[in-house]
Amino acid sequence: MTSNDNDHRGLLPAGLADLLPPDAAREARAIDLAIERFAAFGYERVKPPLVEFEESLLGGPGAALGPQTFRLMDPVSQRMMGVRPDMTVQVARIAVTRLKHEPRPLRLSYGGNVIRVRGSALKPERQFAQVGTELIGVDSAEADAEAVLLAVDALRAIGVTDLSVDLNLPTLVAAVAAGLKLPAEPLRRLRRALDRKDEAAVAKALTDKKEGDKKTADVFVALLRAAGPAERGTTLLAGLKLPAAGAAEAARLAEVVKLVRAADPDLPLTLDPVEYRGLEYQTGVSFSVFALKGRQELARGGRYSAGYPDDGISEPATGFTVYMDAVLAASNATPERPRLYLPPGIPWSEAAPWQAKGYAVVRAVTAAAEPRVEAKRLNCSHALVDKEAVPL
Repeated sequence: MTSNDNDHRGLLPAGLADLLPPDAAREARAIDLAIERFAAFGYERVKPPLVEFEESLLGGPGAALGPQTFRLMDPVSQRMMGVRPDMTVQVARIAVTRLKHEPRPLRLSYGGNVIRVRGSALKPERQFAQVGTELIGVDSAEADAEAVLLAVDALRAIGVTDLSVDLNLPTLVAAVAAGLKLPAEPLRRLRRALDRKDEAAVAKALTDKKEGDKKTADVFVALLRAAGPAERGTTLLAGLKLPAAGAAEAARLAEVVKLVRAADPDLPLTLDPVEYRGLEYQTGVSFSVFALKGRQELARGGRYSAGYPDDGISEPATGFTVYMDAVLAASNATPERPRLYLPPGIPWSEAAPWQAKGYAVVRAVTAAAEPRVEAKRLNCSHALVDKEAVPL
């Protein structure tokens, strides 16, 4: 076999990558740290399968991920299956089926790999590790705030600093539009203008010769202007004369901001009340977590309906997912464990005392003329010489 043949076998499909030392170990440690923080707040871990039947995987909120799901035929049952593109929908399925008789609120955590059909411009990776929690069976501001605070807590435990949280209310525009009885075509133009954050386009989308259109446009321009620091935004929203459903959502958001601020006074909180792209299955207060180091979204979460609403099987839920590839890029690498080379003939039992001192022990399995040279070749930081760990 030629060298070129070996190089060719090392190629992987776009968006897929091998995670090599030390990054693979860093990711595993980070997942363990996050799961431990979740357990400290009463979240119990579940482990759904990598592949399951299409109708359960893509039911309810999972329908939004249909275009991102790899599908295959199960040779046993002859039914279509999907490879999970996200773990939230699987945990929700477990909650409303296998754990439906457990007391609510139900707190579950998870960690594992997902794979998607395609990446995006900002996130080209198609396979990545997720870790997160779901709080199922309760609809309250306290639950929404818990999801935000727990995501921040886990990221800090992993070693990510200088975090900020961007809050969203993806159902607000629809609620306000419904209350104002906005027709479908103006609403479509409005959505496009809001996506561009274009005040002039918002006004144009809703302004014509009909009486009252300018007043309606002013409401949505005001929503657009509420983006920015969270406290300022919730104050602006509270001062608007919104339809009842929209006002209730704004009040809920303000309560969540108040609870998060009371628990973490220095956490930077921003608000964008008209953003909904990527949040299509969210049903209430949603959020993303970012760090000053790196531009990627570290975590995303919010309120949704767990289960299968079309079948009458659903519960209120909130939770979040942490994206481990982004976390590794935004966190500082932890110091690697020093590696101690043990020459041939050292009894196996003598490894334990050195391991207790924090060394990774690398035992020689072949004789070497120059132990120190061999130790360096094996990337060891120390070698055992006359029963002492000698730095190299």
